[in-house]
Amino acid sequence: KLCGYLQKLSGKGPLRGFRSRWFVFDSRRCYLYYFKGPQEALPLGHLDIASACFSYHQPEAGAAAGDEAAAFEVHSPNGAVAVLKAATRQDMTYWLQELQQKRWEYCNNLDAAKRDSRTSPTPSDFSKGLVAKDNSGSILSQNASAERARNILAVETSPTDLVGEQAASQPAPVQPSAINFSLKQWSTEIKNSMSSLRKGNNENRKSIFYTTEEWELLDPTPKDLEDSMALEEKRKHLAEGSKGLTSSAFPFEFGRIPHKTRRPLKDMIGSSKSRNSSDSSPTEWYAGNGNKLVSELQLKYQSQQEELEKLKKDLLSQKELVRLLQQTVRSSQYDKYFTSRLCEGVPKDKLELLHQKDDQILGLNNQLEKLNLEKDSLQQEVKNLKCKVGELNERLGMLMETIQAKDEVIMKLSRQLSECEDVTSSQSGAVNSSMATCTNKELQELDRLKDNLQGYKTQNKFLNKEILELAALRRNAEAREREWQAKYTSLEAKLCQIESKYLILLQEMKTPVCSEEQSPAREVITQLLEDALKAETSEQPEQAFFKPHLVSEYDIYGFQTVPEDDEEEKLVAKSRALDLKSLSLSENREISTGVKWENYLASTMNREMIRCVELKNLIRSGIPHEHRSKIWKWCVNLHVKKFKDSTVPGYFQTLLQNALEKQNPASKQIELDLLRTLPNNKHYSSPTSEGIQKLRNVLLAFSWRNPDIGYCQGLNRLVAIALLYLEQEDAFWCLVTIVEVFMPRDYYTKTLLGSQVDQRVFKDLMSEKLPRLHAHFEQYKVDYTLITFNWFLVVFVDSVVSDILFKIWDSFLYEGPKVIFRFALALFKYKEEEILKLQDSMSIFKYLRYFTRTILDARKLTAIAFGDLNPFPLRQIRNRRTYHLEKVRLELTELEAIREDFLRERDTCAEKRDLISDDEEDS
Repeated sequence: KLCGYLQKLSGKGPLRGFRSRWFVFDSRRCYLYYFKGPQEALPLGHLDIASACFSYHQPEAGAAAGDEAAAFEVHSPNGAVAVLKAATRQDMTYWLQELQQKRWEYCNNLDAAKRDSRTSPTPSDFSKGLVAKDNSGSILSQNASAERARNILAVETSPTDLVGEQAASQPAPVQPSAINFSLKQWSTEIKNSMSSLRKGNNENRKSIFYTTEEWELLDPTPKDLEDSMALEEKRKHLAEGSKGLTSSAFPFEFGRIPHKTRRPLKDMIGSSKSRNSSDSSPTEWYAGNGNKLVSELQLKYQSQQEELEKLKKDLLSQKELVRLLQQTVRSSQYDKYFTSRLCEGVPKDKLELLHQKDDQILGLNNQLEKLNLEKDSLQQEVKNLKCKVGELNERLGMLMETIQAKDEVIMKLSRQLSECEDVTSSQSGAVNSSMATCTNKELQELDRLKDNLQGYKTQNKFLNKEILELAALRRNAEAREREWQAKYTSLEAKLCQIESKYLILLQEMKTPVCSEEQSPAREVITQLLEDALKAETSEQPEQAFFKPHLVSEYDIYGFQTVPEDDEEEKLVAKSRALDLKSLSLSENREISTGVKWENYLASTMNREMIRCVELKNLIRSGIPHEHRSKIWKWCVNLHVKKFKDSTVPGYFQTLLQNALEKQNPASKQIELDLLRTLPNNKHYSSPTSEGIQKLRNVLLAFSWRNPDIGYCQGLNRLVAIALLYLEQEDAFWCLVTIVEVFMPRDYYTKTLLGSQVDQRVFKDLMSEKLPRLHAHFEQYKVDYTLITFNWFLVVFVDSVVSDILFKIWDSFLYEGPKVIFRFALALFKYKEEEILKLQDSMSIFKYLRYFTRTILDARKLTAIAFGDLNPFPLRQIRNRRTYHLEKVRLELTELEAIREDFLRERDTCAEKRDLISDDEEDS
């Protein structure tokens, strides 16, 4: 199985990068599905390999075998390009070889299957059943020359541990420059990750973001932290008094990581600035920038000094004001004390004046306190400014020393450079003369290589353009072919309908056999009938060119479409086959059911199927031919799991060996019924057919397992249908499912007690679900259970057309015996109006014997069975079975008593001694 880990390039913007994915190839649709891990149930997406092409870039000589060396591209027809990367170049080569091989096989099988979409099975990996053997001849032989070329160009390589089913147990390869998260498939990844989130795994919770240029999160240096804190303080001072937003400095910075080394972003910005200013000489750059920095620091220092002098003057003026205010307060307090002694003889206006003075004194005291506070703040600010001025002085001194040292180095280097130039100029004359000839030759060789390179580039562009144009033409041709195929299918369906009506018209125009008159019209009609019923073979290729292959001799299940003996039945059967082909062609244009099945099976690729409403609805709509073997086997194992768990390995082979070696009472009757099972099916038509031996083995093994039943007529048909899609052992367990799980006890015993009970239950359901039809049968005394008894016993085998039969079996193996009641009622409801038109018992009974073969629309019948007949509870069927079981047992007891009385009377009466019963005759 082609599966393993690959890195997929996905994402957009800063999140774009390679992510580790688990890839699984699906041969049914030629899709390459990718999951987040091997244990995930839902795929994140898929790549269509059938219509894709592959490419990869050859690494340059001398380059290290890194990430790009193992990357390859998958180009889709819609222009999308998926970039995948393997762990090693060896794995990349293996993946490309295998994907090319899978694409080659799928396209060849698909082209072979288009030859006849109806008579040959759908190209798929059939592994079970007799129908699977028919697929071997449907694949065309591949082109020998193309195969030779592919074998010559193939590269033998072997995968590593990261490819194959064993890779599922390996841990996913770690990709340090990617985030294993996809915004595009966020819903699918969340569903797949619920179980891991519930476990509470808190490891590796730190997120690291990368871009296409690989950005990293760098830790800040101590100096950067000091700068950022100073900047933050400055911003806070500037923002006082306003309510605007303030931006904080982040204690980290982003850096860009090249492929080999990692550099912080600020270093790269500094190097960029230095490159932009590289036009000037180093001496000029250092001198200019140093002088500029010194002048700026001097200006700042002078402004700080001026501000400090101004603050000192303000401080002195404030102190003088405080002294004056204190004197004023003392004098006012003395006046207040002096006047308080003389207040008795002072007029009121003077008292008011004194009070005003007191208020003024209080106000001055408050102002004094404020001024003191302002003085303290100013003093603190002066201290801070002094500290800053000291720091600036220190930095200024350091810068001046640095500039002086650099100037000395520059001067020294300049002197050395001038000396080197003098030496070089003196030696250049002698060297130029000797190197002139070598330089000319190298220049000529370089020109020649440039010309060759230009030619290769031109050729490469032309070939690439040619490939793209041919690919576009191929896609256009395929689109036209699909359009023509759809038109051809529609015309073929209409032609089937017209030919069916033509056969019916010929049958109506044919003169009765009793008439002896000979007329030209009768001869023409007879000739037309012979031509219409003539077998369509490949002996006349010119007719096959003008007329499509409408009806083949056998259908896809191996049943004969047109009988060989009865000419009357032959005409009706061919007309019915044409109508059925027309319906199937019309249904093929609606592929919604097939797409639903493909999507469901793709979702269950990495997990087991379980019973659910979605699966039940899909099975009711019909299992596709290519998936029926797998689904039937799963349904059988679902029902008999408790039986199989209690058996030893090789249980079926042991039963078969015992039945063959020891005397088996059922073997004689089994041999008699083998060729009478399905004589109209090519897998059971002759003693040498492959299905005959398998049928014998399954019936013998079951008769040894269940001696109470042994063998009953009807079991052979059940096994024959199961063997069309299952192997011998699976067909044996399918029979166990039907007899021992689905059906009640005594259903297939000698008395057929359970079958009789079901017929009475069916009568009750007929009176409830189809009261008009039931009353019609009762009016003309028609016992329709004589017809339906065989429906229940063999599950409609030989009662309906093959397409409807297998759709019934699909639901029957999944849901159980209730499906038989549903479809039996649906058959009567489908033809209810036609039956009600019949007005005598003979015509009704004759119509009931063949009317099920005239029902061809499986979709309509399924809609009636599972829609129009609802509700249909299983509890109601069980209760009625219990009720009728007691009544039938009493009737059988009475019949047994009558039989015993008859035997005693026969033994005593001489006239009745010669009479024998059927059971005695068989024994």
